[in-house]
Amino acid sequence: MRVVIAEDNALLREGMVLLLNSAGHEVVAVASSGPEVLPALLEHRPDAAVLDVRMPPGFRDEGLRAALAARREIPGLPVLVLSQYVEETYAAELLADGAGGLGYLLKDRVGRVEEFLDALERVVAGGTALDPEVVKELMTRRRNDPVDSLTPREREVLHLMAEGRDNTTIARTLVVSERAVSKHIGNVFAKLGLPPSDSGHRRVLAVLAYLNKGESADKGGGRG
Repeated sequence: MRVVIAEDNALLREGMVLLLNSAGHEVVAVASSGPEVLPALLEHRPDAAVLDVRMPPGFRDEGLRAALAARREIPGLPVLVLSQYVEETYAAELLADGAGGLGYLLKDRVGRVEEFLDALERVVAGGTALDPEVVKELMTRRRNDPVDSLTPREREVLHLMAEGRDNTTIARTLVVSERAVSKHIGNVFAKLGLPPSDSGHRRVLAVLAYLNKGESADKGGGRG
């Protein structure tokens, strides 16, 4: 796979280059500041882009803006966004277009080589890869709603679904049968009032839409 990397931290950037090259992929370009990102993506039109959210010159959301702009110019461009901290707003904005081929990970996942490469491959395949910490944060902030009615096992299944895991992976992780996973997923959707969804990123986006709706409601309620 051909990859463009955008990361201002030279050590992390070069580490990702070595990691991807050693895994048999080709890094066709690197960018160290926000203004460099979109031109590199448009020139090389890679199979995937790995982008830091906050980059020079402003260290706000330059990488995210470049990712969104690139997907407008190159529809379906697989993008894996990296962030130092859990920032649910960025995850929600990235996933708002309803398309797959998107991921949002914390930077410490890069050091977990298998997890990082697995997430990248899922994104390139058109799936969704959301960091478990982001999912945990979203679920924790839901209060007094149908999430409370889920059993502990259903919560585990919901968490893994929101990360973008397929039924086979969920079954293997929880050491249950795929039939049991399908039953739990049906219960989750019924309790959350969500329509049944097919496999893949649409199911993930349905779950995230539900979780993000609660997050927006909390913010709109004037907390803090």
